[in-house]
Amino acid sequence: MDTLDPDLLRTFLAFVDGGSLAQAAAKVGRSPSAVTAQMQRLEEIVGEPLLAPQGRGRGLTPAGEDLVGHARRILAVHREAWLALKGARAAGRVAIGTTQDFADSGLPDLLRAFATSHPRVRIELRVGRSAELAQALEAGGLDLAIVMRKTAAPDEVGVLLEPMIWLCSNKGLASRQEELPLALLDPYCGFREAALAALDAAGRRYRIAAGSASLAGLRTAVNAGVALTLRTPRFAHSGIVEAPRELGLPPVPMAEFAIRLRAGADVPASDLAALLGANLALSGSPG
Repeated sequence: MDTLDPDLLRTFLAFVDGGSLAQAAAKVGRSPSAVTAQMQRLEEIVGEPLLAPQGRGRGLTPAGEDLVGHARRILAVHREAWLALKGARAAGRVAIGTTQDFADSGLPDLLRAFATSHPRVRIELRVGRSAELAQALEAGGLDLAIVMRKTAAPDEVGVLLEPMIWLCSNKGLASRQEELPLALLDPYCGFREAALAALDAAGRRYRIAAGSASLAGLRTAVNAGVALTLRTPRFAHSGIVEAPRELGLPPVPMAEFAIRLRAGADVPASDLAALLGANLALSGSPG
């Protein structure tokens, strides 16, 4: 009897969470043709079609919808078993740094699973901006960091691809203006650069209506309807939603985040890095 391969289930859930085979391919680091082949193999094992044409893309069949819950449970049990075996005798300390995006979405559940299976390991968490976290990692102040990626780094152990989207208050902008009002983090910020580049390429007029050194300040400005911003779907909660299409905002690229592990880091840090690399992209984003 064929079994449900966890790798196939991870790709299936990447499609479910991303909404397309192209997004799934980006998330799992495979080519679209390889992802299609994986889905065909999973359908052979299940014995029923899981995906069906839907508009210009594909959607889930009833069997596909039924598999979603099973797939999440199977991967959760798989993760718990792996963690339990790895963490039974582990001890020490892991210092991890992350951007606020992942601190709000995805990381808490995975840290909880890690702490449960590694009860003797102390976790030190630092939330900050990518540049300062990268510096801390390189200086030895962090064992592990999740940071926005500009170029490949030799200490990368995983890459996460997430869609960038335009976001605003669920009440809309406080006032309509000729120039698009933006809320952006102070330089350097990859989202800032991507937003300005996309608007410049589209010939769209804009002004920076709110600047902030922190995501907390950015969230306040967006929630107030002062301006809109560019982040990932992980930022879309607590009154912040995807900007309406009628604003005619230009398309933007995927955001790349690297999971970086300090050279010479102890085994618990390597365990946590592996856990994040396998599961963080599949943990879902609030919408």
